[in-house]
Amino acid sequence: MKPIAIATTMLALAATALGTGYWWGANRQAAPAVQGASQHSPAQPERRILYYRNPMGLPDISPVPKKDPMGMDYIPVYEGEEPEGGEALVKISLDRVQKLGVKTEAAAARELQRTVRAVGALEANERQLYTVTPKFEGWIQKLHVNATGEPVRRGQPLMDVYSPDLITAQQEYLIAWKGLQAVKEGAPEIQESMQRLVESTLQRLRNWDISEQELLRLQRDGQVTQFLTLRSPVDGVVLEKPALQGMRFMPGEVLYRIANLASVWLLVDVFEQDLALVRLGQPARIRIDAYPDKVFGGKVVFIYPTVAPETRTAKVRIELPNPGGLLKLAMYARVEIISSPNKAKVLAVPDSAVLDSGVRQVVLVERGEGLYEPREVKLGARADGYAEVLEGIKEGERVVVSANFLIDAESNLKAALGAFGHGTHGSKPGEDGQVKPAAPAAAPSPAAHRGEGSIKTIDLSRAMVKLAHGPIDSLQWPAMTMDFRVKDPALLQSLKPGQKIAFELVEEAGGEYVIARIQPAGASPAASGPISGHKGH
Repeated sequence: MKPIAIATTMLALAATALGTGYWWGANRQAAPAVQGASQHSPAQPERRILYYRNPMGLPDISPVPKKDPMGMDYIPVYEGEEPEGGEALVKISLDRVQKLGVKTEAAAARELQRTVRAVGALEANERQLYTVTPKFEGWIQKLHVNATGEPVRRGQPLMDVYSPDLITAQQEYLIAWKGLQAVKEGAPEIQESMQRLVESTLQRLRNWDISEQELLRLQRDGQVTQFLTLRSPVDGVVLEKPALQGMRFMPGEVLYRIANLASVWLLVDVFEQDLALVRLGQPARIRIDAYPDKVFGGKVVFIYPTVAPETRTAKVRIELPNPGGLLKLAMYARVEIISSPNKAKVLAVPDSAVLDSGVRQVVLVERGEGLYEPREVKLGARADGYAEVLEGIKEGERVVVSANFLIDAESNLKAALGAFGHGTHGSKPGEDGQVKPAAPAAAPSPAAHRGEGSIKTIDLSRAMVKLAHGPIDSLQWPAMTMDFRVKDPALLQSLKPGQKIAFELVEEAGGEYVIARIQPAGASPAASGPISGHKGH
């Protein structure tokens, strides 16, 4: 038996050696082949960068590399790495886009012109108002113009008056004039003295506003007239006529008020927010209800320095010519003042493209078919249905101008469903593109990130607090100073600037980190819940 056992052992060793040699040879031949294959395999294509997102998790993206206010680089987002929840981009199916009636328009440079619209009433030009006010006592013998609203011409007789003072002045003139005639052959000194006396008596009548026509008649006839005629000093319309035939008047009493209506004033009420667009010399288009087929032109000549507290409007004066007397005082008028805040062209988008939450303004930028990017913008002037864009988009980028509210509402609905744990597996789009909710599920609590620091400032009205905090490892944030919104403003009531605190941050649906809990450092847990000791999830 011993030779048999030895023979069996030798056969087993030989088989093992053959198997090992075969395996070593096969691997040695395959290795170069694999190495050669790896050397000649095609290079992997470079991934395309879609945009750059804010490193702090804020809802702010950029098409080009840049840094945030703290100097941190924005993080590139490659094609295929878009957030599934639609926080950066909103995806809408093409059939849904057609049903919503989505329309886009490219942001372009425009010269913005804003039309300020206001209403007002016509008034007399105050610089063309005149009064007939005698400077002597007398009685009205006869009225030549005895109706309010009657037109008058310069030099036209208004009334005949009797005054003892006028009769005395006429007599003094005639005595002086006769004396001048008597000394014609006398010494030059006497003639000069009498001439001065004549001139002084005439000047006295002129000072009483006696017209030159009456003075010439007095010089020509050389007789005292019992009644003198007072004449109109200007062309115009009688606005007021307190004068009555036979009445007595005293010096300084107004007998006529006359207005020259060759030009009139239009006083319009301009809203306070539009005052910055109104400047002196601007042209204005005026429409009067009485003449619907006519457009009158005027210009801004004065902006009153006060604002009416009841209506928050200011008076603006527009002066306009009144050919033919078509414009009547107190007529109601509608005014359009063309304003160009900036004559240079500026980047602008339609007003309908802006989604304004009251805190920030957002537009939806088209990134592809059914793919839209919500982007925060900074706006400037608004005019003629367009808004100037100072920051946020570039010229040529297309923004949604129709149905953007529906897109925003749908994206918010999806975010809300996702927050309740529905996700992509709990809800399924129907044939019409609408989301059908699945069975309710418990809402997962958001991840909390703990930090410590000190309070710089507190703004209770906005529920904001500025913190100088240390590093937050769970968010990979370095130590910095920044503003945070507090979920419950009551948490700030017992805090004050300079105080050391511990806090917890949670991320909201829009990507903003807000303070869920805050309390003085080392304090016992607050009623709102203890500050957790974990470093985040």
